[in-house]
Parts: sequence; structure tokens; C-alpha cells
Amino acid sequence: MTSDQSITRRTMLETLGVLGVVAGTGLPLSPPGQAAAQTPPLGGQETVQDGLKRLFGGRSLKDGSGVVTLEIPLIVANGAVVPVAVDVASPMTSANYVKVVYLVADKNRIPVITRVTLAPESGQASVAICVRLGETGAVRAIVEQSDGTLLQVTREVKVTVGGCGG
Repeated sequence: MTSDQSITRRTMLETLGVLGVVAGTGLPLSPPGQAAAQTPPLGGQETVQDGLKRLFGGRSLKDGSGVVTLEIPLIVANGAVVPVAVDVASPMTSANYVKVVYLVADKNRIPVITRVTLAPESGQASVAICVRLGETGAVRAIVEQSDGTLLQVTREVKVTVGGCGG
């Protein structure tokens, strides 16, 4: 006897719809506790020092200017949409790769503004995103490598009101 186990179009669409709703609401698709145990939350309103301490504990941040490139305009007319690009010179092999790239805006109410997790399969360590800056201040790119090393580069960005640089 053979059983008819074919999936109908209706069943497939219902399943995809449910998965879309789950993904849209932010409910975890992994078993409970698994993802939360691996990555700390980005955080809420806190000082930069509190956010860095929560994410990295007592680990020191080394100067990454020879390895990490942070591309961000020095003056922006609209702090709501600021393009940022981070490139890291890394071989991206299973023995040596960039695990996480963090962006931190020192003057934002929520300073840790993004976290991008990478894997050796990414091929290259490059991230481009638009972020919101609340006011003029330092923007940091912090890179966590597979061996736990933390590299940091910082640029001062001036946010002007209505494009007036004065």
C-alpha cells in the first residue's frame, strides 16, 4: 500500500502564512532559551558605558584602525537617515573570522543601535546600513572576532538641523 502524502497548494500557503505571521511578530523560531542564551539583548535607554559593560563585560577594546574601516559622513543634514558602512580585513575562515559587528552612537538615548552576526560562510566582513543619530557625537564600530578579540574604530559625526552647518 502506498499512502498519498502530497502537499496541496492550500496547505503550503497556510503554512507559509503562519510562518510569516510568526516572523512578523518577532516570536522566536528556535527552541526557547537557545537564541537568548547566545546573544545578549541590544538594550534600552542606558549610558554608553553601561551598554558596553553589559555586552562585553570587562574585556578591553583594542584600536582597530588598521583592520576596521568605518565609513560615515562627517556632517549629516538629516540624523534620521545616516548611511554607515563597516568593512573588516578578515580572512573569514573557520579559524579566523568576524563574529559580530556592533554600531554604537554615544549620544543616542539607546546607544547600541545595531548588531550584525556573521559567519565564515559570509565570505567577507562587510556591513552597510542606515541608522538614526539623535545628535552630534561619536559613532563606534566594534568588531568581535572569533577568538574573542574586540576591535574598535570611532568617528565624530556632526548632525545639523535643516542642513545648516553652523
